[in-house]
Amino acid sequence: MVGCSAMDPAALLAELIRHRTDNPGGDEPSICRMLSRALAELGADEVSVVEVPRAEGTGAYVAARWGEPHTIINAHVDTVPANSGWTVDPWEGVVTADRVIGLGAADTKGAIAATLVALEGKKPRNVGVVFSGDEERTGTCIRHFLASPWAQVVKRAVVCEPTGRTVGVRHRGCVALAAEVLGRGGHSSGADHMPKPVVTMARLAVGLDELGRRWLDRGPADMKGLCMNVASIEGGVAFNVVPHRASLTFSVRPPPGFDVAAFEAELAARARAAGEGIETRTVISMSPFETRDVAPFRALLGSLPRAESTLPFWTEAALFSSAGIDSVVIGPGDIAQAHAPDEFVMKSDLEWAVEVFSQVIARASGGVGGGAPRVD
Repeated sequence: MVGCSAMDPAALLAELIRHRTDNPGGDEPSICRMLSRALAELGADEVSVVEVPRAEGTGAYVAARWGEPHTIINAHVDTVPANSGWTVDPWEGVVTADRVIGLGAADTKGAIAATLVALEGKKPRNVGVVFSGDEERTGTCIRHFLASPWAQVVKRAVVCEPTGRTVGVRHRGCVALAAEVLGRGGHSSGADHMPKPVVTMARLAVGLDELGRRWLDRGPADMKGLCMNVASIEGGVAFNVVPHRASLTFSVRPPPGFDVAAFEAELAARARAAGEGIETRTVISMSPFETRDVAPFRALLGSLPRAESTLPFWTEAALFSSAGIDSVVIGPGDIAQAHAPDEFVMKSDLEWAVEVFSQVIARASGGVGGGAPRVD
């Protein structure tokens, strides 16, 4: 991969696409071992590949450092499964005059290719790279890395996602919840005098929708509302059977600074109004994200991003932030291409990303051009 005098980011990306890492089912350890060899050839002081057991298959990440890695670049190696509607082989890595087409081209193997090219010929200091798996499902790999001694010296992270040449400094979280209520169950001839679990869940669904509308004007100017989504009501086996139980699944997407206590109080009130015996539990909880101190990242990135933006999607920057590592999100491509058939990234975006990551590496290591100070 690295043996040539100058790496072509488009050709490198095509090679990465041909390593199948669709999640679940792909081979994350294999691509991490390949990337570890490339990072070693690029002069890293230390490179390690860590395999992480998970519910479906084995995840993995590769970490490389040059000195004490106070600043790291992180991109994920896994992709979603191929959507329907592809007109080319998702794993071929098609290079045209202006773009690279393939699964993961934008999300986020293009960022990996650009990072490797940016490292070529450099002598970084206090910089690290982490290419991690399982981002598209449960985040086991980056959680494992963040719990490792290696991560304890990291002060800030540039987390790669396709951001349309902006730098993401905030996004919503995502919390999925389930509610359940039990009845007696029995023959429908007695329905007039029996608890009706499905009706109770229907009342709760209406209450949750009303709760969502009450929050429409709450929150930051660019993230008002809860994004309340009543996703499903389940229960019942036949038209002539009163169900024994019913359940409801719903989700909200809280912004940074979300008033959890106020939300939980309103949720409890809606549950009481819907009926007795309703129990709720959290199924998934992914925290919102906001960069705590943008100034050091502005020093690293300069004028290359078009703007600082609020992202419409969740990222693992929230996990870095929760671990005490301040972060921003930036990378080649557009989120509109991610998870879509014929996913692509423009060659011009790859070249831009090489410039971005080259500047991050240089400035984190000790300055650019006229001697900009190292960002420690």
